[in-house]
Amino acid sequence: MSRAASSGPTSVPASGSRSQPYQLVSPGTPADPRAMSQNNKDQLIQSLRTHRVNTITELRRIEKILAYLDSAEVTEPMTTAWAHYVNSNNLLNELRGLTKTYPFSSECLDEAKSLVVRDPSSTRSWNYCWLVLVKMEKENLIKKHARALASKASTWGGRRPTAAEFEKLVNACVVEWSRALRQMLRHWEKPPSTTGT
Repeated sequence: MSRAASSGPTSVPASGSRSQPYQLVSPGTPADPRAMSQNNKDQLIQSLRTHRVNTITELRRIEKILAYLDSAEVTEPMTTAWAHYVNSNNLLNELRGLTKTYPFSSECLDEAKSLVVRDPSSTRSWNYCWLVLVKMEKENLIKKHARALASKASTWGGRRPTAAEFEKLVNACVVEWSRALRQMLRHWEKPPSTTGT
């Protein structure tokens, strides 16, 4: 089965005339997480602990499944998996995969991570990735780091850009990086937080 076929809701012909939606979760995992066996749950938790699953799409898929279980035993591995995803540069790699023309700023991501770590309200979510992405948005870090990039002499090969060139680069980075940020945030229909905001 192709990767695209397993990434979202699909229809399968039912025995009647209408098709029914289903969600392919993972081979051997029931579509209804409440019907999941202990063995399947253990396998998902093990995949988080060993970092076999390390893309935002796959982590969100597992997070949605485990959210139905509302079990304390899934909190630590899920929290750790999100932290590993962010700190192992997989988040940066995915952001850069969405920003081919102007690669996403690692400094922007690093500042957002630092701000989240120092923010006492960061305990409102177990999801470090979501907290970092939201911090970038709320603190307007994209514009700040787009300006920082345009201010570097190395960006211009040692020459001094005109004001128009400077602003053009800033605006281009802001547009592309903001689009990538919005696309990443679309993985959550609602905030994964204890406060709902």
